[in-house]
Amino acid sequence: MTLIPWLEPDAPFPDVAKALTDMSGAAGLLAAGADLSPQRLLDAYRRGIFPWFSSGQPILWWSTDPRMVLMTERFKISHSLKKSLRKVRNSMLTDGKWQVRFDTAFETVMHECAAPRQDGAGTWISDEIVDSYVRLHQQGFAHSSELWHDGLLVGGAYGVCIGRMFYGESMFARVTDASKIALAFLVDFLKANGVAMIDCQQVTSHLISLGADTIPRAEFITHLSQVIDQSPIPAWEPIIAA
Repeated sequence: MTLIPWLEPDAPFPDVAKALTDMSGAAGLLAAGADLSPQRLLDAYRRGIFPWFSSGQPILWWSTDPRMVLMTERFKISHSLKKSLRKVRNSMLTDGKWQVRFDTAFETVMHECAAPRQDGAGTWISDEIVDSYVRLHQQGFAHSSELWHDGLLVGGAYGVCIGRMFYGESMFARVTDASKIALAFLVDFLKANGVAMIDCQQVTSHLISLGADTIPRAEFITHLSQVIDQSPIPAWEPIIAA
């Protein structure tokens, strides 16, 4: 039986090559323990590691292979989404009923992502996770893309940005296409600021429909090494023009 290491607060992460392989649904599991301090989270992301665990479990650290990523140049916009984007952009330039904003309600976006879904699926976004990522947001490393309608938050997405690498975490929608609209504006902004890859962590059919695909973990780690030490994006503002 293969055991994963338990991390004490000051213990370093093991090499990602030591993550479990395909066994009992735990492929990619690397370690457990430690904490969710900003320093620990940033160290994890820099190494291609992310936390993912359910309430009541110890903190679990993962590095999946292959890795699901979305290249910003390959983001797929369906015909219906294109129409929705056109409507939102026109509104932002005219009556303002629809608005896309960045970083004005980060914690609220996280709580919305954590809310129960229609399919009844549980969420891994616990209060502990929210508190930890809010601290990252306060330090300028975590960001939200938000869709507002008549002053109400109806969709959004959030993630972590280090250098010119963005790590997507979760999305939510309260109206049709809301999360996709928030993501589309985020992708446009990241692409314009030299971010070529968004980490998606897990393989889902929804992400595949948006153009995401898997790459070997080694290729993912190589890309990280090339972009995480680049200068941070200086100003986060949605690009309204199509």
